[in-house]
This record gives sequence, C-alpha cells and structure tokens, in this order.
Amino acid sequence: MIATESLSKRFPRVTALDRLSVDITPGVTGLVGANGAGKSTLIKILLGLSPASEGRAAVLGLDVATEGSAIRESVGYMPEHDCLPPDVSATEFVVHMARMSGLPPSAARERTADTLRHVGLYEERYRPIGGYSTGMKQRVKLAQALVHDPKLVLLDEPTNGLDPVGRDDMLGLIRRIHTDFGISVLVTSHLLGELERTCDHVVVIDGGKLLRSSSTSDFTQATASLAVEVTDTDEHPDGTAALRAALDRAGLTASPARRGADGAPASDHLLLVDVEGEETYDAVRDAIAGLGLGLVRMEQRRHRIAEIFSSDSDGSDSEGNGNGGAVDAV
Repeated sequence: MIATESLSKRFPRVTALDRLSVDITPGVTGLVGANGAGKSTLIKILLGLSPASEGRAAVLGLDVATEGSAIRESVGYMPEHDCLPPDVSATEFVVHMARMSGLPPSAARERTADTLRHVGLYEERYRPIGGYSTGMKQRVKLAQALVHDPKLVLLDEPTNGLDPVGRDDMLGLIRRIHTDFGISVLVTSHLLGELERTCDHVVVIDGGKLLRSSSTSDFTQATASLAVEVTDTDEHPDGTAALRAALDRAGLTASPARRGADGAPASDHLLLVDVEGEETYDAVRDAIAGLGLGLVRMEQRRHRIAEIFSSDSDGSDSEGNGNGGAVDAV
C-alpha cells in the first residue's frame, strides 16, 4: 500500500524525516512516535501535498512526486486539527466532500447517509457541526475520509481530545473500517496502547528515523512470559517474595508485573517469569510446591507493547534503539 525509500524532509532548522525506508502492507497499520517525530510530515508527503527533500515514496503504486492527484482520488485523509465549518450540518459537509471526490449528486447523498450511519452520527446528521462534541466532530472527519470508498485511509491522531470512552469507540470504528469494508488504514498516534489494540502492524519512528517496523504479534511474541500469582502462608508471609527468590536460585528471571493482561495496574502478588522453554513450567510448579504455597493462577501471556518500550527506555533494548521513551505508554 505504501513504500518509502530513503525518504527525507528537511526544514531550515530541523530534519522532519531522515532517510526513512519502510513498506506498509494492506491491513491496519499504526504509525507511532512522539509529537514532532515526523508523522504528520510523512502523511503530507504521501498525499503529494509536500515535496520530499530526497528519497522516494509510492502510495498504491503511484509516485507521490508526480501522481499526487491520482493518489488523493484513491485515498481518504482525516486531519489531526479541527477544520470543520461550524454552520453546516454533517450531511451537508460530507455530501460536499463526496462531490469534491467525484461522486454524482445522488451517489454522494446515498454514500453520505451510509457513512454517517457507520460512524454513529445518523441521528445527529442534520445538526450544525458547531454544536457537536469533540467526539462527534472526530466522527465527521472520519466520515468525510470514507465517503468516496477509498482503498486506503490516512488517519492523523484520530483520538485527539477524546475521553477514554470516546477513544475506545473511535478505535473500534477504525478496526471495522478494515474488517467490514476491506479498506486499509494507516493511523498515527503517540499512544502505544491504542495501536496495540487496533493494528496488525506497528511502525515506530523518532526524530524522523525508523526505530522498528513489525507485526503487533511480533512485538509481543518475543517477550512471552508466564504470569504467576500465589498465596501467602504462615511459613512464608510474603509468598511472592519467597517464590521469586526460589525461581532466582533455579536460574529463572522473574519480576513484578506492572500491569495485568487487560492493561490495568497489576496485583502486588503477580510475577512475570520469562519463558525459556517447556522446562520453565515444571520449574515454576516445583518451586511453588516446594514452598507449600497456594497457586492462584499461572497463565501464559504476552507483554503489552507499552511494557516493551518501557523496558527499552531503561536501557534493555536488545536492538540498541534506546528510544523506548519516545512515545507515551497508555
């Protein structure tokens, strides 16, 4: 869907993109980086709205330098900032954008109704946009990006300004764009947790440079671990500490879990044990039995992407990036 090769964008005092080479395949891809990492600049280049300083990029097989108009015909774009006219309704605005994309009047009206229903604005479609909440305005921006049935949509920080419930709703909509309509999505965010729940693939950039590009499962599979929770006993008032010491003597690496599998703060009694092979399970079982502790749970789980980058920022990045702190772990 998107390919860049040594793509750079330089301004007088800053380099927004620095020799960025990445391939993005069909599906839902997250582009994550801190504010100022170069995400919006990349999108403008991909849409043919801003020329690159050097390098090449293609969207849907079209060269961004020479075929910008053709790209914009086949791509939907949801800008980050509020740019909606307050005195028109969602229906009027989305119909107008559909006509701008080349749809005839009847098709534009039909597509607008269907799209507003999909994003959850059908009942409010005739109200002036100026009276909408932030979440509703974000849905209008999403609707205008989808109304012409693009092959690819570029969503720039679509959850900006939303509360947790609105953020979850928006992420669900983004996921359904691909599953229900087969439209590929590139979504930018500075929040790792959002992309983890929504995307098939994650691209991480910082300072305009590529830090990592891999599937979401690859991000987490490499850090498979065993979540273990035990009870305390009279002999071991702190059963968790006793188990951790026993595992350490057995040559296993165990650490307190910062968060549970659902992302909520974890219990003080939850340990994460690095799985080195099938023998890890036997060693944990034997250690618990040897201490006479009660087993509350023992389950395999993957680390959340945010945890991986939190570890990286502590200097344990096996790939030598050391830039895990560049994005917010939410």
